[in-house]
Parts: sequence; C-alpha cells; structure tokens
Amino acid sequence: MITEVKGNIVDVQNQNINSGIIKIEKGKIIDINIVENEFENYIIPGFIDAHVHIESSMLTPSEFARVASIHGTVAVVTDPHEIANVLGIKGVYYMLNNASKVPFKFYFGAPSCVPASPFETSGAAINFKDIDLLLKNENIKFLAEMMNYPGVVNNDKEVIAKINLAKKYSKPIDGHAPGLSGKTLDKYIKCGISTDHECFSIEEAREKIKFGMKILIREGTGARNFDELQPLIEENIDSCMLCSDDKHPNDLIKGHINLIVKKAIKNGIDPIKVLRAASLNPIVHYNLDVGLLRIDDPADFIVVDDLKKLNILKTYINGIQVSRNNTSLISSFKPEIKNNFNIVLKKKSDFIVKSIDKKINVIVAIDGQLITEKVIEKPLISNEKIISDTDGDILKISVINRYENTKPSIGFIKNFGLKKGAIASSVAHDSHNIIVLGVSDENICKAVNLLIENKGGLCAVGNGRKIILPLPIAGIISDKKFDWVAKKYEEIDEAAKQLGSNLQAPFMTLSFMALPVIPKLKITDKGLFDSENFKFISLFT
Repeated sequence: MITEVKGNIVDVQNQNINSGIIKIEKGKIIDINIVENEFENYIIPGFIDAHVHIESSMLTPSEFARVASIHGTVAVVTDPHEIANVLGIKGVYYMLNNASKVPFKFYFGAPSCVPASPFETSGAAINFKDIDLLLKNENIKFLAEMMNYPGVVNNDKEVIAKINLAKKYSKPIDGHAPGLSGKTLDKYIKCGISTDHECFSIEEAREKIKFGMKILIREGTGARNFDELQPLIEENIDSCMLCSDDKHPNDLIKGHINLIVKKAIKNGIDPIKVLRAASLNPIVHYNLDVGLLRIDDPADFIVVDDLKKLNILKTYINGIQVSRNNTSLISSFKPEIKNNFNIVLKKKSDFIVKSIDKKINVIVAIDGQLITEKVIEKPLISNEKIISDTDGDILKISVINRYENTKPSIGFIKNFGLKKGAIASSVAHDSHNIIVLGVSDENICKAVNLLIENKGGLCAVGNGRKIILPLPIAGIISDKKFDWVAKKYEEIDEAAKQLGSNLQAPFMTLSFMALPVIPKLKITDKGLFDSENFKFISLFT
C-alpha cells in the first residue's frame, strides 16, 4: 500500500523548499513528485535529540517515545548511564528491550563511566569487558559521554582501553568536559572524543570547535545554554547539534527539540540552518538510519503548519504516523519492574552534626545550572549541634547510600530557600543514592524513610502532608503513563515551592548536587567533594 503526503518539502541538505507529494511504501520514501501548486503545510525532517538521558524524564523509553513524537522528535541519541549506575549492564539491556516495543528510533550508547567516579557508591559497575560486549551489539551506536576527563588526559589504563574499543568498532565517542581548555582540552580531543554538551560560554564552545569538537547546544530542565551558544548556528553550522540532556516530565510534555528550533527561528536564525542542527548533523555524525526526505530514505518526517509557528500536525517514523495534533498514536503498555534498593529505615539521630568552633564549607546552588559555587559560612548552632539556618538560607543536605547500610554524609547548601519541611529524591546523578535537604533533622528523616519505604521516588514533607512520586523502576523511572507522571511531577514540584524553594526546578537542581564530576563543590554518600581539585574536603574549615 502506498501512502501520499503533500506539502512544501524542506530539503535541508540542498537548502531549498519545493512543493511536492511524498510517496511512501514499506516504511521508505519511494518517490517525490515536485508540483507547481503551493501548499499551506510544510514537511520537514524529524527532530533528533543529539544527547539525552531518557531516565531523567522519569519515563520508560516506550512512554518517552509517546510524548516526544508528539513534539516532532523521531530519534534520540541516548546514554543509559543513569540506569546503568543502578543495575549495571542489565539496566542497559532493560532500556533496549523496552525501547524495541515502540515505533521510535532510539540510538543507545555504551555508558563509559559507571560509576561516574570513584568518589561515590553506585549499584553497579561497567568495566572494559562490559563495554566490549556492548559495543559489539549493533544496537549500541557510540561510546557514551566520557566524564572522567582526568582519566583521559592522565592516560588511565581502563579509560584508554574503553576509548580504544570504540575506535576498534568505528563508533563515535561522546565527551563531557565542562570548562576544559588549552593543552588539556587538546589532549582530551586528540584521544578521539568528538562532542561536548557541557559548554556554559560561547568562548568555551568556540575553543572546542577550533580543536575539532562538535558542540551539542543544550536546552533542558536543569541546564539551559541556548541563549549563550546560539551564535554558533550561524557561525559554524557544521559543528552544531541540538540536545536536551535532561528533561523532566512536566517540561517534556510541553515540548522537546521543537522548542529549541522554534526559539532559534524566532531569534532570526536561518531556518534551514536550525533544521540542519536538529536533523542532518546528528544523522551524519552518529551514522543514524534516519531519513532526510530523500528517495529511498526511511520515511521519518513531520508536518507543520509553517516554519515560524512550527505547530506539529503529524509525525511519521518509518512511514508510520505516530502522532496527530498533539495526540500520540503509539500504544502504551505496562513495563517490567526492576530495582536495587537495599537499606533499612533511618533514625533522626543519623543526621546530627555536632558543632566545633569552626566555620563550614557550604555548597551554593545556581538556579538553572549544574555547576555550583563554594562559600565559607558561620553555622547556626543549637544545643551544640549545627542546624539548618532558614533565615540565612543555609540548609542541611545529606546523601544516603541506598545500596548498603552506611552512615549518611552531611553538608550544608545555600540558595534552595526552603522555609519548612524537606525534599528528597532517589534521582541523584549519577549513582542515584538518596539526596535530601530540609529545615530539621526530623523532616529530613521523614523524607528519607518515605523514599526507602517506596524503594525510590521524589518526595516533599511539610505543611502537614507527605507527597511522593514513586519511581519503582531502578528508583529513577515510573511505571505509569507520561501524562500521569507529568501531572504528579507538577504537583510535587509545586509542593517544594510551597515549602519555600525559589528555584525554577528544585528537584532537578537537587539531583545534580551529588554529581562529583561537575564543579565546584558537591556532596556524595562519601562526603563533601571539591570537583575542581578532585578530592574530598572536610565540612569544617
């Protein structure tokens, strides 16, 4: 059976637009008839997220596909290192298996850094032999972000072995090098690392392009760098792709890569260049089997009303219409549950910090960023114990190992603004231990135990109530449909803000406070960590 789709066809490769009729058979474009009459609708290549962690949406891959395709996304280049940190290589296979059940194009990478560093406790590890096994798999398309840049530049044996495996199998290597520059950056890139999605300034991105890197312009929930980096699309389109990296469910339901494309076009950037960054460039770089509106290509494309409003009317993947007018046509199903949660309930006394006559190192959260600052503050003391200082906005923060029973690590943090209660999460990049902050040890303990009882989730305690978004799959993913998860996330996000948080996305920001590979000061289950000097430091100074 032949399907016909009519519209103004945007050819990003040859940089032109022609009115035409696309003929589709068995998932492929078999013919394109150019006609003289002009249509109202435009047919453009489907969008590709060039770097995303599906798990950050708190959805299974199959549910992610249902909502992302509504927004014109037909494919994602995705690193499953979140679930791998919990379940190891079995977690990667879980994602592959779930993704295979829906008509959407997932291109998974082999997680290169599980655990992300030796400075935290993860639920599993992926070693050189595991990477070899994964990269042999035709469904694994690249070596995922190499976060251990000190290991690369210092020739760590295991790190270099993983890089050499990617070269052996001719698969691209993704980077992760926030702030890296000069000779160190040059060495990092010369090892074969080809992309970076962590640029916070245009100068940093330009230097990386000069050394030969592709820059993935990120606009997600936790980090938004598009405004700073958008000149790159006009300056050096061959070196640009678009990505979200991390997208929480309440944001994903509102839009995906389409929002970046729409914003870029609204800002006056050439639409053809923007669409190239959103489709052609990732296809070429990662060698993806995604169509570009050419004869014999897979029929992967979207139909929009025009190139400014960019309302997605229809999405096609392999010739199958998967969405229509903001409605998913992909069926939902109940996923398998797998988890790794092995600790007993905690006591309020576990979170006590005895005072000594010293100041303390304090993490400073930055709204909309993954990086933090570090300050030294005088703590608030009561009954010879250091407590949260709500007036000074210095709150107690703790990370609890969820894989074995150990003593919680405790620090203090500014800029969350909580005045009541506590918030906690088992989404804590990258090892996904429990992370919590609050105004009292009692509230902190209640929040932690609520997560332990549910074997994972996000929760808020305070104002006379306890609210939780359960995440039973690996403690980081829901087993529910995307609209339910998005609504529940909105509810818990609002609960955190009612407790006083003034951050745009308090749970997203909280989830990155335990990631020691991002500067400057973080906290893991092993203690306060100086991410600039790669060493643990004392709470007291």
